Amino acid sequence: MKKRLVAIGLVLCMMAATLVGCGSSSSSSNSSAKTVKIGVFEPQSGDNGAGGKQEILGMQYANYKTPTVEINGETYNVELVYADNASSNDKAPSAAQTLISSGVSVVLGSYGSGVSIAAGDTFLAAKVPAIGVTCTNPQVTSGCDVYFRICFLDPFQGTVLANYAKNSLGATKAYCLAKIGDDYSGGLVNYFMEAFGKENCVSETFPEGTSDFSTYISNAQAQGCDVFYAPVSIEAAALIIDKADAQNLGMPMLAGDTWDSNVILNAAKGKDLNICVTTFYQEGASPEFDSGIKEWINQDSTAKANNGGNDEIAAVSAMGYDAYYVALEAIKKAASTEPAKVLEVLPDVTYTGVTGSIAFDEIGDAKRNSAFVKKCNTETAKWDFVEEAKAQ
Repeated sequence: MKKRLVAIGLVLCMMAATLVGCGSSSSSSNSSAKTVKIGVFEPQSGDNGAGGKQEILGMQYANYKTPTVEINGETYNVELVYADNASSNDKAPSAAQTLISSGVSVVLGSYGSGVSIAAGDTFLAAKVPAIGVTCTNPQVTSGCDVYFRICFLDPFQGTVLANYAKNSLGATKAYCLAKIGDDYSGGLVNYFMEAFGKENCVSETFPEGTSDFSTYISNAQAQGCDVFYAPVSIEAAALIIDKADAQNLGMPMLAGDTWDSNVILNAAKGKDLNICVTTFYQEGASPEFDSGIKEWINQDSTAKANNGGNDEIAAVSAMGYDAYYVALEAIKKAASTEPAKVLEVLPDVTYTGVTGSIAFDEIGDAKRNSAFVKKCNTETAKWDFVEEAKAQ
C-alpha cells in the first residue's frame, strides 16, 4: 500500500510535467510512429559486466520481437536507452542520471544489488520507476519507493542453498566467502549462515582487487569444511574455480544466481569440481523462448559474443526478457509515457512470462516462491537440473 500511495501522490505532483519519450520518430518497424524510451541500467564493464551483458540480451531479444507498443490506440516505437553502471556503486548514480536525462519512461536493471541500491535515490528524486531484474538484496526496494523487482530475494535464496547443503549434500560445516563492501555477496552469505547455523560456518571476506584466492581455498580445507559457499561476482568466481581445481578443493562449491553464467561453465569445463547454483530459470521451461533466443543469438555475432561465445541460455537473459514485457504492460496500463503515470499503475501490473507469473507485493517485490537448483556438468559445459525448491 505504501508504494501505491506514493505513486498516486507523485502523479498529482507532476500533472504539469512535460511528456517524456514521445517525441522524435524512430528507426524501428514504424518510422512514422512516436517513441517511448525504456532505460537499461546494467553493467557492461567491471566485475559484473559479463552478467549485465547477458541480462541485456533478454531485453534486446524482447525488443527485437516486440519493437512497438500501443498507447491510447496509437503505436509507439520502443527504444532501449543504455547506461553502463560499470559494476560500481560510485558510478551508479551518474549512470542513472544519464537515463533520466534521456527522457526514459521506466528503467530496467540492474544486474547486481549494490549498484541498484546506490542508484535508488537518484531514481526516486526524479520520480522515475525502476524495475529490478535480478537484484536480489532486500534493500533495493525496502528503501526506495520507485524501485520494484521481478526476482526472488536473498533471504529465500540463501535459505534454499543452506537447506540444499544440509539435506542433499549432508554438510555439517560450511565455508562462506564474500567480498568486502559488496551488498550482494555479503547479504547472501549472511542469510545462508542464518539458515545453516552460524556456529557451523567459517566466514571470510576478501578486498577489492583480489586475484589470488589460494589462501581462502587452503583455509576452507584446513578448517575441515564440507561445502565452499562463495556467491561472488563472475570475475572473482572464475579465479576461485581455477584455484579450487589446482588445489584439489575436495568439497562441493555453492553460489547464488550470479554464477549461472557461461563464464562459469567455461571456467569449470574439464575440471574435477562439483558446482551448484540457485537461479531463476531452467532451460526447457519455455521451448518457444529457448529456440527463439538461440536462433537470434546465433544470427548476431555481437549477441553471441556478449553471451560468452555460444547460445547457452542464462537465467538472467530470460529474466531480462520478462522485465521488458512487464515494462510494456505498465506503459500500456498507464496509457502514457510519463514516468509518474507509469509508476502509478506499476503496483497493479501482472504478467505471465517465461520465468513464471509476475506480480508485486506492497513493497514492490515479486511474489516469487521458488528457485531452481542447477549443477554444472563439467564435461558438457552445461547446467543440469537438480531440483525446484519452494518456499516453506
